[in-house]
Amino acid sequence: MTIETVGVVGAGTMGHGIAQVLAQHGCQVRLYDAAPGAVDSALARIDASLQRFERKAQIGAGVRAATLDRLQVASSLGALADCALVIEAASENETVKREIFTALDTLCMPQTLLASNTSSIPIVRIAAWTTRPAQVIGMHFMNPVALMPLVEVVRAPQTGDACWRQITGLAQRLGKTPVTVNDAPGFVSNRILMPMINEAAFALYEGVADAAAIDAIMTLGMNHPQGPLALADRIGLDTCLAIMDVLYREFRDDKYRACPLLARKVAAGELGRKSGRGFYLYTEDE
Repeated sequence: MTIETVGVVGAGTMGHGIAQVLAQHGCQVRLYDAAPGAVDSALARIDASLQRFERKAQIGAGVRAATLDRLQVASSLGALADCALVIEAASENETVKREIFTALDTLCMPQTLLASNTSSIPIVRIAAWTTRPAQVIGMHFMNPVALMPLVEVVRAPQTGDACWRQITGLAQRLGKTPVTVNDAPGFVSNRILMPMINEAAFALYEGVADAAAIDAIMTLGMNHPQGPLALADRIGLDTCLAIMDVLYREFRDDKYRACPLLARKVAAGELGRKSGRGFYLYTEDE
């Protein structure tokens, strides 16, 4: 089955980015979010992103209009029933994801593929929530989706070869580089990245250095394009905390214990760029 129509569940930071990339590369996209106004906000952010690409001459004439024409608002999960693929990009909450996948499994065509953009929850568990485990796979995009070339393709033991081939082929159509990994909590990306961010938070928490100094050491000394604390603010501190909690719960190893400062900031609503305050302060222009 050729993947031409794709449903995206979740219109937040990752969901709207995934929807934009799919639509830019010719897919008909139906975007759904249970939160009122979330899809309208996502469409405005997609339009703003495309306008930035236009100003920088990174997309040709007519691409913005064609991309927006391929984006449709889905009023319910049922509107995704006949999609060839549905990508879940909801919050990193297992209860929420389980509700979405059990509903999609009931609503969608038998041949529909189901993918999750989860950052850490094992795909083996997500596949077991459905009656089509061979058609469930991890499709982990990086943030910002429009710019980052990697898609981490996560195969659970149940994931079928046909599903894997279609998803890796789609990633290539999107101009991405698919890298296949076996299923495990955090996969490869976040199993390595999140403990580094967490350790940077501990260094700040313990007064070893301030945030700017920690990030400067990692950018200037380790050649990282962005320091770990600035990166955490971009990802969202709530997402970082949720991933650390999954790693800690799944591995039962204290090395994955979330830094108390990270937990405290999330409790205070200091989530990073999206809230205007995290490890740094942000204005609308930053």
